[in-house]
Amino acid sequence: MLCPSSVLALILIALCQVSLGQDYDIEVPGQPPSIPIPKGVTLFQNVRIFDGTRSTLSAPSNVLIRGNTIERISASPITVDANANVQVIAGNGRVLMPGLIDAHWHSFMAATPQLVLMTSEPSYLHLLAARQAEATLMSGFTTVRDLGGPVFGLKRAIDEGVMVGPRIYPSGAMISQTSGHGDFRFLFELPRKLGGPLSNSEVEGIAAIADSPDEVRLRTREQLRAGASQIKLMGGGGVSSPLNPIESIQFTEPEIRAAVEAAENWGTYVTVHAYMPRSIRQGIAAGVKCIEHGHLIDEPTAKLMADKGIWWSLQPLRYDEGAFQRMSPVSQKKALQVWAGTDNAYKLAKKYKIKTAWGADILFDPGAARRHGTDLSVMVQWYTPAEVLKMATADNGELMALSGFINPYPGKLGVVEEGALADLLLVDGNPSENIKLVEDPDKNFLIIMKDGRIYKNAVSK
Repeated sequence: MLCPSSVLALILIALCQVSLGQDYDIEVPGQPPSIPIPKGVTLFQNVRIFDGTRSTLSAPSNVLIRGNTIERISASPITVDANANVQVIAGNGRVLMPGLIDAHWHSFMAATPQLVLMTSEPSYLHLLAARQAEATLMSGFTTVRDLGGPVFGLKRAIDEGVMVGPRIYPSGAMISQTSGHGDFRFLFELPRKLGGPLSNSEVEGIAAIADSPDEVRLRTREQLRAGASQIKLMGGGGVSSPLNPIESIQFTEPEIRAAVEAAENWGTYVTVHAYMPRSIRQGIAAGVKCIEHGHLIDEPTAKLMADKGIWWSLQPLRYDEGAFQRMSPVSQKKALQVWAGTDNAYKLAKKYKIKTAWGADILFDPGAARRHGTDLSVMVQWYTPAEVLKMATADNGELMALSGFINPYPGKLGVVEEGALADLLLVDGNPSENIKLVEDPDKNFLIIMKDGRIYKNAVSK
């Protein structure tokens, strides 16, 4: 005999299954979700391929997708079982390329103004993030590495097909020292009482404040338990935080090393927010694998990054009149410093052949989020269009794989090759020559496919 509470629980589970209308089982609470794999077959005919690695396009080719994987690429016709349910897409000589990857994105905060984030119900904010996730995918970005914010639920909903959006490599809460770039508390919330209640941003999962190696280790392990694919630490001052100088060095080497050790024990890595040479060097000495920003780097530190094989997640941050006017005077001063360093940073990255990732790092700006691709097209100031595309596809895909055995999406990303995951764009035009095509995805991206599923098809219309 079942007790009344057990009967009620079974009824609720059944109702949830019916209401979601998905072709998978509801997961047991607390268990990692399983990602449904599509069973369909898609055949692209007569496409020129930008494969993510080479600067030239392929000869006219055919590409067969089975499930979520690129099964075959051939210049000769590909025959399929006549009885199979195959979707055939006539490329008519258009360019097929990998889905774009943003290595520094904030799904929860990119398109929502800061005041709204600080004053609104969390449930409302998560709905805004879900809406932006769909817009991100429809902009051609099939994968993002989320560098801070409460996106574990959003990632799961996307993976299970409940919501539409890109693959998300989540960091979870940004780990910061007291007074650091991730300390969003008001002054009236100080002093912090050891063992006292968490601040609002900590409760929401935006940040985690830690002030010793043990605390850093604890906060790191919490993010890993929640599903982080990499760990983000604040190693120095930032533009949007008013109470710490851009020159400030945050955390100590033992504190950063505690996070590195915990992450490496989980098969993954730590990336550090840092602008100044000293904060970059401290992170490298502690064992981090990636530096975020680094716009105020000097030449010896750039050479050190190259010698150590450190990834540089660099963004084309530049003067923006609208964004500048919305900043506080303190942030304006820091922003001008950072923007002034962008050109030198990219020149040093090229000079020393540093492994460079591309990301937009858009925050609190719905207008900028709608122009996501513009932050990619401006890269032609330093690179050829083909080099820009390579950075935002194959190179960023290599960085995603750095999460090791906890990689949430095992498989090869950012390339068009047999055996790779089927994240693809069919482009009306050749972006390896005209990078501005990515600025208008509504017009120029005719097919958007992620994980073998087509989310946009403007060819058959």
